[in-house]
Amino acid sequence: MDNSPKRRGRRPIADLTDTQRRVLREVRDFIVEHEFPPTAQELGTMLGVSPATAHEQVSQLVRKGFVRREPGKARSLTVVREPDEELAELVAVPLLGTIPAGPLRLAEENPLGEVMVECRLVASGRHFALRVTGDSMQGASIHDGDLVIVRQQPVAQDRDIVVAMLDDEATVKRLSIREHEIELRPENPAHHPISIGPEDNLRIIGKVVAVRRGGSLPRS
Repeated sequence: MDNSPKRRGRRPIADLTDTQRRVLREVRDFIVEHEFPPTAQELGTMLGVSPATAHEQVSQLVRKGFVRREPGKARSLTVVREPDEELAELVAVPLLGTIPAGPLRLAEENPLGEVMVECRLVASGRHFALRVTGDSMQGASIHDGDLVIVRQQPVAQDRDIVVAMLDDEATVKRLSIREHEIELRPENPAHHPISIGPEDNLRIIGKVVAVRRGGSLPRS
């Protein structure tokens, strides 16, 4: 008789539950939109749970290596790893081309296929995806090769990350609106803000609502 202990089937520690995937998405998208991570209170409100429950879910993500937390700070979360491509509740949006996150240059607008994104992100309005080139937005967790999911809209608010056309050139930057000054600001100190004057032809194409890491390939 074999008296050796039986191995019980267990999920690898790197696997995420559906709840943990949702928590990771909320943290990631909050950082993209606000430029800083959510507190446990804010995350709990978004998830419809208590701050303690939100904190515990984040702790699970930390243990599994998807999130890093700096002790002693209320806003200390950083997404350091992305899960495998999610298959549930996805919808296709067109991948229109590439957009610079660096010096302005002409953007491509050749459809390259489709990108699958969560239905909740594209519940209203027209959306599209662009492949980012350059490093000027790396401080907002938008890196060279990433995909930005964009809601098409002609207006945006201060601090929104936008896809903008300046004359005939396109870029992705954070919009800064002050009383007498409008700027397109990078999230990398190696790059300079772009000041918009009254003679400049600035047009907002849309607002970035989510980012997908560069490994997410479009569906042709």
